[in-house]
Amino acid sequence: MQWQMASREQSCRWNSKVSFFLVLVIVFLWVGGCGEKEAPVEVDLTQREDIGFEQDPNTITYAYLPQYFHRVAFERHNPIIEHLRGETGLPIRQVFPDSFDDFMKMVGQGKIDVFYCNPFVYVRVAERFGSQAIARIIELDGRESFRGQVICRSDNRQIQTIEDCRGKRWVAVDPSSAGGYLYALGLFWDHGIRKGDFAEIAFVPGPGGQQEKVVFAVLSGRYDIGSVREGALQLVADKVNLNEIRIIAHTPWYPGWMYGTRQGLDARIVGSIRDALLKLDQGDPRYKSICDTAHFLRVIPARDSDFDPIRALAVKVGIDLKGDKSP
Repeated sequence: MQWQMASREQSCRWNSKVSFFLVLVIVFLWVGGCGEKEAPVEVDLTQREDIGFEQDPNTITYAYLPQYFHRVAFERHNPIIEHLRGETGLPIRQVFPDSFDDFMKMVGQGKIDVFYCNPFVYVRVAERFGSQAIARIIELDGRESFRGQVICRSDNRQIQTIEDCRGKRWVAVDPSSAGGYLYALGLFWDHGIRKGDFAEIAFVPGPGGQQEKVVFAVLSGRYDIGSVREGALQLVADKVNLNEIRIIAHTPWYPGWMYGTRQGLDARIVGSIRDALLKLDQGDPRYKSICDTAHFLRVIPARDSDFDPIRALAVKVGIDLKGDKSP
């Protein structure tokens, strides 16, 4: 025991000597670095600038509404951006908003010049910020429109019809999702089911991947039903057994996805981009791979009035499209 105490005392004295020696070295180096002719420099930390990447003001930003994960958005639309660059000669780059709200705010702030989005988000940014429609797509099934689906677990025997959704827990994509919320809301409305009739209405959190997250949330059993756009289930076919999911109902058909531009974008730029987009046609060998990757057949012209059915649906279910105008 005495040996152990002596050993600890010796160790403490040694550590004290080492620490004292290190302090002397630091002081020596600091004093040696300040010569007689070198006065200490006073730094005012209140005077500073944030350093970041300076964006070229001539760059045209392009965004895909984040219904899927950012990886999917990049893979599907990077060939389109390369096409637009080649056709227009403009410096175009893709940006990735994290949420539907971020997307709309960035459009209002002028941070997104050209966008590809669902018709519900379009009428919102058109009403709030004066965005304009320039083109829309033909879906892979040859339609100019698309629809939503209401899903549940295949082993959920309590839900067989749309009327059985009353009192259940509903998970949707986003309050501004067309196929993943608005269309389903309209379907429920037509069957006499109002928002207050559900035990819960939730929207999936986090950036990107909202469609996939709805499927996973239903499969986990956290929610009884979910709403997605038609085609979303195929996107997760390699991750889940689709036999575990049952489609309860399809919504009516509504105008499909579209291309728009922010208010104030130079008319010559708008025209150049529109002309380049309208060349995209799966029937043309030059553009087939681009259309295949983007999951549409071709691009056709669009007018703002093409999306009036969305406005009418929003009014029917009590949604204010204008809302807060501040971006």
